[in-house]
Amino acid sequence: MTDSRKLVFFHSPNTRSSGVRILLEELHADHEMRVINMKAGQQRAADYLAINPMGKVPAIMHGDALITEQAAIYQYLADLHPQAGLAPPIGDPLRGPFLRWLAFYGASFEPAVVDRALKREPAPPAMCPYGDYDTMLKTFVTQLSKGEYFLGPQFSAVDVLWGAALKWMLGFKLLPEDPLIIEYSQRVNARPAFVKVARLENELSASLPGA
Repeated sequence: MTDSRKLVFFHSPNTRSSGVRILLEELHADHEMRVINMKAGQQRAADYLAINPMGKVPAIMHGDALITEQAAIYQYLADLHPQAGLAPPIGDPLRGPFLRWLAFYGASFEPAVVDRALKREPAPPAMCPYGDYDTMLKTFVTQLSKGEYFLGPQFSAVDVLWGAALKWMLGFKLLPEDPLIIEYSQRVNARPAFVKVARLENELSASLPGA
C-alpha cells in the first residue's frame, strides 16, 4: 500500500468483521487491528461509540476517514490495494457486477435470510428491500451456477464477503442445502487465507475474558 495514512481495523472475533480480517489477509494489507471484546460489551463503551455510534463491527479508520458497512469496507479496501486484483477497476466490464453483488448481500440477501429465520412476515413487495425470498434466492443461486466465483473465473472481494457469510449461515441451517451453495462455500473457505483466519479467530475468541 503506497498510501501513508494509517489503516486501523476495529474487529471482534467470529462476527461479521471476520470476513474483513480474511480480506485484509488476502490483500496482504498493512494495518493495525484493535479488538473490540463484545463478550464484555466494549462495542457499547463510549470510546468505541465515538468511533462508530452504531456500536457495530467491522469499522475501518484510514487516516481521518471512517468507513463502516460491509459493502463499503470491502470495496474500499479492495480498491485501496489494486495490486491484489480483488476489485475490477472502473471501466472494467466486471466493475458493475462487482458492485452489484457487494450491494446485493446487504440489501437483499441477508435481510431476506433473517426474516425467514425469525419467521417474520416480510414487508409488502413494494416496500420490501428484497421483493420476496424465493426470487432473491433464485437470483443468488443462478449466479453461482454461472462460474467458479461471483465474477466467473475471477476471485474477488465479493467472494470473501459471501464465502465468510455462507459458511456461518450453512452451519446454522439458515439456508437450503443446495449443492451449488455448499460447493461454492467449501471452495472459497478452503483458500489459505480463510483457513488461517479461522484458526486465528478461534484463538482470539478463546483469549478474551467474558463479561
